Amino acid sequence: MKRALALALTGVATASLAACSLDGQTSSADTVRVVVGYQSKTINTVTAGTLLRAKGFLEKRLSDIGNSSGVSYQVEWQDYDTGAPITAQMVAEKIDIGSMGDYPLLINGSKTQAGERSRTELVSVTGYSPSGSLNMVVVPPGSPARTIADLQGQKISASVGSAGHGTLVRALDNAGIDPKNGVEVLNQQPQVGASALESGQVQALSQFVAWPGLLAFQGKATLIYDGAEGNYPTFHGVVVRRDYAGSHPEVLDAFLQAQLDATDYLNQHPLESANLVAEGSGLPPEVVYLYNGPGGTSFDATLKPSLVQALAGDVPYLQSIGEFAPLDVPGFVNADPLKKAFADRGQDYDVALRRTANPSALQGRDPVCNVAVTDPALAAELWVDGKDATQPAANPDCLLRAVRKVTADGGTVRAAYVPDSEFGTRWLADKSFWVRDGERHLPFDTAAGAGRYTAAHPGAVEVDYQQALAGAV
Repeated sequence: MKRALALALTGVATASLAACSLDGQTSSADTVRVVVGYQSKTINTVTAGTLLRAKGFLEKRLSDIGNSSGVSYQVEWQDYDTGAPITAQMVAEKIDIGSMGDYPLLINGSKTQAGERSRTELVSVTGYSPSGSLNMVVVPPGSPARTIADLQGQKISASVGSAGHGTLVRALDNAGIDPKNGVEVLNQQPQVGASALESGQVQALSQFVAWPGLLAFQGKATLIYDGAEGNYPTFHGVVVRRDYAGSHPEVLDAFLQAQLDATDYLNQHPLESANLVAEGSGLPPEVVYLYNGPGGTSFDATLKPSLVQALAGDVPYLQSIGEFAPLDVPGFVNADPLKKAFADRGQDYDVALRRTANPSALQGRDPVCNVAVTDPALAAELWVDGKDATQPAANPDCLLRAVRKVTADGGTVRAAYVPDSEFGTRWLADKSFWVRDGERHLPFDTAAGAGRYTAAHPGAVEVDYQQALAGAV
């Protein structure tokens, strides 16, 4: 029913575009067109893309404006695999608003700044990770590689200039490997890289969400490097052409208000949001929920100083690959439209700006261990097939007991999520590397993480998932 309403709203707002002018702005004096570029499979942009479109929030906001002004609005959604083609279309003045990752955002600002009508500015964040856990490196199942250092001399697939590529360069640098000469990077789109990994054409793949989680969920890859190991913030955000925003400030305001609507909806209804995003992107709901669920990506639209600072810190990487002309990063960031959107909602932008906790956290009562779920660093979650809601677990051992109970009762587990014991990254329990330390079982999303723990804790031993299930008490 909700999906039908969203489609109906979209249909009304996008009623024929045939008469629209080629510049993507207006088709007549009383009709305004807005073209939105988004990435349906890039999970951290859903509040400005897939979920926003599915819920019809933008069309509803524009319809309300039109009802009072007599102006009609037409929204065209354009879906892409990465940020690069969105930037190309913004340079050509054919996309008005777009969302993408941090490295592509910088490239967007750099490439569009030459033209007065194409020049863009960063106006909001969609999702972020303060530690950088949104980007990861995976290898084929059974690969002997356990760390980034083991990839020296190997072929690695990445989308050059993407957030996933930036994470790879940082990881290689930290491991003492020359990113240009120590490995061979194949510049490939995510889906091409996924096929190359499966066929053996490459020995590793470095990408942004949701590709690492998707391949791990499908049993086609094993996580070898969690971006959180680099401890450098990463995020996705929204850019708008300044010329378009200047001509149609009410459209930008409606977009930001709609993004805030989508952000609130996702944080309040994460499972429903995951199902909508899965429907709109073609990704498995279990993979979407890995990132969009409680304790996953932080969905917060504010332009936090730590993220802007990290953005400026990304500039040397872009210059090193020859993709970047000088850009005034502080001048590229404009929080004023978002501040206005907050004020119009009666909300304090500065208060939200200072908030650092993930807006969506697991809570409730663990039905197996019969205790309250209080510690985000330990809280886990179980999604049982046929259930309309997920089940919280106070800690990894409680989750293991819950999985064991469901299986014993003849049920089926759709997915079980646990926080990595080293960095806190939300990951799949059955794809984690487990350690038994006394009576506790600790999950790690990489073999290297488990190895670091056992090396520092005599008596702790690595166990597989089935052993952890059997041993949980």
